[in-house]
Amino acid sequence: MISLFGHGKTTKAVAKKIGSYKFFDDKIDNIKEVGGDTIYPSNYFDPSDSILEIPSPGIPPSSPLIKKAKNLVSDYDYFLKEDDFSIWISGTNGKTTTTKMLAHLLKKRGALMGGNVGTPLASLEKAPIYILETSSFTLHYTKKARPNIYILLPISEDHIDWHGSFEAYKEAKLKPLKFMKEGEAILLPKEFEDIPTNGYKIPYQDSKDLADFFDIDINRIDIKEPFLLDALLALGVNKILFDEIDYDLINSFKVDPYRVEEFYDSKDRLWVDDSKGTNIDATIEAIKRYRDKKIHLILGGDDKGADLSPLFLMLKERNVTIYAVGSNKDKITSLSKEIKKECYRCNDLKNAVKMIDSSLKKGDIALLSPAASSLDEYSSYKERGEIFKKSVMSI
Repeated sequence: MISLFGHGKTTKAVAKKIGSYKFFDDKIDNIKEVGGDTIYPSNYFDPSDSILEIPSPGIPPSSPLIKKAKNLVSDYDYFLKEDDFSIWISGTNGKTTTTKMLAHLLKKRGALMGGNVGTPLASLEKAPIYILETSSFTLHYTKKARPNIYILLPISEDHIDWHGSFEAYKEAKLKPLKFMKEGEAILLPKEFEDIPTNGYKIPYQDSKDLADFFDIDINRIDIKEPFLLDALLALGVNKILFDEIDYDLINSFKVDPYRVEEFYDSKDRLWVDDSKGTNIDATIEAIKRYRDKKIHLILGGDDKGADLSPLFLMLKERNVTIYAVGSNKDKITSLSKEIKKECYRCNDLKNAVKMIDSSLKKGDIALLSPAASSLDEYSSYKERGEIFKKSVMSI
């Protein structure tokens, strides 16, 4: 019997592809029937009755189920075969955009996209190329599977509460390098260029490095930062595989909502929905885009234990007023005081929008880029973003 930990999207997809299995979940105290599946509490799990354990990626290492498991593997280990060609994309910010850009470029080659974005690996049909957005959670549990090409975006503090430390988080992101073979490509930040691997490393510091390495003309790309780096990584992989730079195709790509999404209110003032900016690196990149503007910045939510000081060190040099929301609003207020920046402690997002409305001038930027997860108050970053936009449009 294969044991499935957690009744999530990944394990439900796995269950449809295997024969004998049983679901277990730490979060329940009694046996439950959900969607035709029987789910057992964690105390029912007996390692001696289990030939293999596959967890939902979000289940942390501290879980009683994980601690009792003897044959733990990821869904990547179970489903990826030696002859499958896969490209994995990971990092702290930009991995979803890079994954979708690469899928946009390689769709004509029969590539399928999945993993952490959209379709679980177990649900993908057979394809010549798999493009997999890969979380640090999946990487942590992966024991042997490896990509043929690994795109690693810059890493900053995130999911510290899950991994236990920033070093453990980085270790998970760098794990594929241990398994990669000669001739397999790795695009990675220059700070990691000395990490041992048998793969071929292509280190980069910024977009210019990638453009120079792959001989890409940045002036022919309509996409601007912070998404230019994602576009160059996708174009670089396309060139590795097919010796092709398709400027028209990459320029036809549309960036998802909630990621530095600009819109105007009834008074013709610019607001920016960056609700997907759930960590400090994403927020720093969003702020860089408006470096010469006065910024009214909404910060706050569940920061997952991250150190916010690098963000506030940057804000110290910016023309910014801060509006603190969410469960870490006291922390934000305190850090704002340390750098001597005006900060308003707001009851909620709607209250922050009202406060900004009273002082926002044409030419200023009103930016929601929380540097924190939305799950302390909302079901998702999408809900947070929609509430922000509706609040602005009701002004």
